[in-house]
Amino acid sequence: MQFVSSTPIALVAIVLLLILGAQRGAWVFFALLPFGAAAAFNLPALGGASIIVADLAAVAMFVLVLLTPGAGSSLIGTARPLQPGFFLTMVILVSMFSAIFAPRLFAGLTEVFSIARDDSRETIVRTPLGPSAGNITQLFRLMLGFFTFVGLATAFRRVPVARSLVVAMIVATSVNFALGWIDILTSATGTEVVLEWIRTANYTIRVTDTMAGLKRMIGGFPEASSFGFFSLGLFGFWLQYWLAVDRSRAAAWMLAMATISVLRSTSSSAYLALIVFLFGFALLNFFRYLRPEAARRSVGLTVAGALGLWIVAVAAVASYQMVEPVTAFFDDMLFNKMESDSGVERMSWNTLALKNFTDTWGFGAGLGSVRASNWLIACLGSIGALGTLFFVGFLTAFMIMPSGAPGSEPNAAIRGAKAGVFAMISSAILTHSTPDLGLFIFALSGAATGLSRAAVLESVHRR
Repeated sequence: MQFVSSTPIALVAIVLLLILGAQRGAWVFFALLPFGAAAAFNLPALGGASIIVADLAAVAMFVLVLLTPGAGSSLIGTARPLQPGFFLTMVILVSMFSAIFAPRLFAGLTEVFSIARDDSRETIVRTPLGPSAGNITQLFRLMLGFFTFVGLATAFRRVPVARSLVVAMIVATSVNFALGWIDILTSATGTEVVLEWIRTANYTIRVTDTMAGLKRMIGGFPEASSFGFFSLGLFGFWLQYWLAVDRSRAAAWMLAMATISVLRSTSSSAYLALIVFLFGFALLNFFRYLRPEAARRSVGLTVAGALGLWIVAVAAVASYQMVEPVTAFFDDMLFNKMESDSGVERMSWNTLALKNFTDTWGFGAGLGSVRASNWLIACLGSIGALGTLFFVGFLTAFMIMPSGAPGSEPNAAIRGAKAGVFAMISSAILTHSTPDLGLFIFALSGAATGLSRAAVLESVHRR
């Protein structure tokens, strides 16, 4: 175990969680999520794998919930049949079997693109299927997501205070925005050393990357795509929350911060996902607002937003055709992306992952054995048809669960969490390389699931 300069961040967070508890201290955990490149410690014995500060906090939060009175029955309640927690539990069980047995059962039967480490850096290699350290590390990461979901779902079901989730999101948005602009300013002034103390994970930190002459914003993450992915979740949450809550200055400011973060990330995957999300979000809200009880403000904002998007699209097309820097930017970011070496390589990952799925008769080559460039294909190639079915079931059950009484803060927070998860899934479908969706998705879905279940139980007790 190797301690680093960012280790104290994790220790302080654990102390705060011990003092505040999992529900009141949710903001502490969410504050750590933007520190995606900050290691709590590194593990040289596992090829230099890094335990991120949020990883350690996730374990601490789950343990806190586990040690509270009545934790056993509460945890079982979180995994009730046909609820999100049930499907996620089944995903974990399938993934455990997959990671341990699939690489051995199907060893040598197919070739895989897997993650390897060379001089403490990740590389992608094509090798015959077999057991690897990736099976353990990827299972560990998915387990962390499970702990995060279960811990927050249980904590927010016991103490259903929606304001705690909103405050946590305010903290996460503010920290992410601040780190993003500190990254830009330190790069412009040649003082990148300012952020080196939080860039301690054994990842390739792409500090110097540019796009069409523009510095790519990475904030506390290793690269622009992960920064954009996280910012998308923030944007989705605040867009829905702002629409659902009248006259919230905080929501307006947070939405502005999240929007700037997504746009300034210069991540092509974030841009494409943003378009997909906004189209899906507008479509869903259009049908919702067809109902007579739809608020005039929401209808008006939806119409104004659609008009604004049309104007922006026209301006973008005109600029692309007439302004050379804009043409170069869009070519680099979007239109030439699939023809680049990176685009060709990522498509080859997807092709081989689908072959892994068919070569193993639909069982998958094992969690951690396969790398793809599409979350759904990564699931099929890794955990097979059954694991993918349970994962889709988890997301579906979460998206359709009750959102509480209309107009209430729990309703706004739950719907905001759903929109945030939807935004990140829009990106994951396009570019995610493994079945693990990241702690932020599990944190949002866990807190919202707890609030939803508490609202259902409260309505039952009132009858």
